[in-house]
Amino acid sequence: MTDNIKYPDAESVELLTNKLKQKSIMKQVVYSNTFESFNVFKEIIKNTSKMLASTMSKAKNIKIEYTEKGEFEVHLTFAGDVLIFIMHSNIFEFPRDHEIMKTQYIKEDIARSYCGIINVYNFLSDSFKYNRATDVGYLVARIFINKEKHFYVEGKRQMGILFNNFTSKNIDAESITQIINSAVMYSIDFDLLTPFYDDVKQLSVQEVFDNNNYMKIKTGKRLGFRFQADHDELKNEYNL
Repeated sequence: MTDNIKYPDAESVELLTNKLKQKSIMKQVVYSNTFESFNVFKEIIKNTSKMLASTMSKAKNIKIEYTEKGEFEVHLTFAGDVLIFIMHSNIFEFPRDHEIMKTQYIKEDIARSYCGIINVYNFLSDSFKYNRATDVGYLVARIFINKEKHFYVEGKRQMGILFNNFTSKNIDAESITQIINSAVMYSIDFDLLTPFYDDVKQLSVQEVFDNNNYMKIKTGKRLGFRFQADHDELKNEYNL
């Protein structure tokens, strides 16, 4: 039966091999660039934590803490907020209809559209302190880094404006510091709003049993609100 099997010819094998090599090598370079940049993020976040802790030393009740959760995750806790920086271990390509794909920079070399991603989420620090597993966090920014160390940031408010020059801007310690500072500033201004009454009017007996002295009611800064709107827009929309 194996006599009827048609094996690929040498030209096809060579084509497949070259394609595999090119893409694998390119993705390895992107991964290395992203991982290297993430380690810079770690160092700057750690230094930021130390500086904040030093300047806030007299405010005993304000917690400033840096925590590493393995190779790909780091937490920065400041007062009632936690910023979680997570590097994804895989490589992604921008969608075909993304504005980046329309640039001459990408048209000249499609491999430039493949990026590693670092996501930045904002949570309430009490969510972790009281083990409220149903609480939600919000994506504040995501950083894309390609094979040439060019980077692009999709983010809330000024972050999406300051870091959008993907065609020529390389990621470095200065830009990483700006990203971290912007994320911290945004989180401080991103206040916890009272959820709609109907969203919290019911509480199950199980939730009471599981309470352990702390109400495990799902909490997030924008429960019941559209996160796409920033704080000022929400004020206008809901007359707060």
